[in-house]
Amino acid sequence: MLTELQQMKPLNVLVTGANGQLGNELRALREPTGSMRFTFVDVDEMDFTKENSIRSYFAGKKFDFIVNTAAYTDVERAEEETALAYAINASAVSVLSDICLRNAIGLIHVSTDYVLDGRGNKPVDENARPNPLSVYGKSKLEGETAVLSTLPGAFIIRTSWLYSSFGKNFVKTIARLAAERDHLDVIADQAGSPTYARDLAYAIVKILDAVHKGRSNVPGIYHYANEGVTSWYDLACAVVRHMDLTCTVRPITTEDYPTLATRPCYNVLDKRKIKTTFDIAIPNWYDSMLSCLQELKGGN
Repeated sequence: MLTELQQMKPLNVLVTGANGQLGNELRALREPTGSMRFTFVDVDEMDFTKENSIRSYFAGKKFDFIVNTAAYTDVERAEEETALAYAINASAVSVLSDICLRNAIGLIHVSTDYVLDGRGNKPVDENARPNPLSVYGKSKLEGETAVLSTLPGAFIIRTSWLYSSFGKNFVKTIARLAAERDHLDVIADQAGSPTYARDLAYAIVKILDAVHKGRSNVPGIYHYANEGVTSWYDLACAVVRHMDLTCTVRPITTEDYPTLATRPCYNVLDKRKIKTTFDIAIPNWYDSMLSCLQELKGGN
């Protein structure tokens, strides 16, 4: 007799933004039980700036779930490329939500802590009122609104300070610059929780698995970041130290480093909801950073 797992039809999952940090981590992780089949798509097959490209991709295809990791994430350039940021982070997400509604497809949409203003001094839960300070944050909030207004059964996961051995991110940039320079000046008065994209990918797979197997299906907004709190400066120091580099890291203030985009000062996310709903254990940021740096040292 077939076991329950063998009888269960595999979940057919589409991952957008496949060449980004999170998309690549999902591609590397997959699903060890074989209860899911993943399809990965990026801009060459689905251009998020063109509605026709998004809609035409789904012709003749059937998916049970979409994990949307595609986004315009250049916080600074978004202040100047406003139309492009909104096209990718809001308009395209609205189209994708409509497609999910019309075709009975579940959706996990990845968002950001930048929809919050970071003006508090304690971890922020999912009930906090959004108040984005930048074009990037505002465009991502509009995307969240599009999802929630179209698909009450969707999942939105806000994350923060994402990094990986793939793509461009703060951890890799610090490792590269510290190998080239004698010193680096890094902002010390912005606090948050770094998120290893591999840990987030694992959490997403666990949510998909829980929904697929009927263990838990509670839609809504969730926060996910690694445990613990640090500053950009302390994170940079940790990277330099564990990459065995001699570069000196010097702390500076936000005022010392003017930017076009206003960034949150304290965006530590409260993760209790995602941990309890889906029984997810979240690693500490320091331990996950070490794992990522070990990969970088190994040339992965």
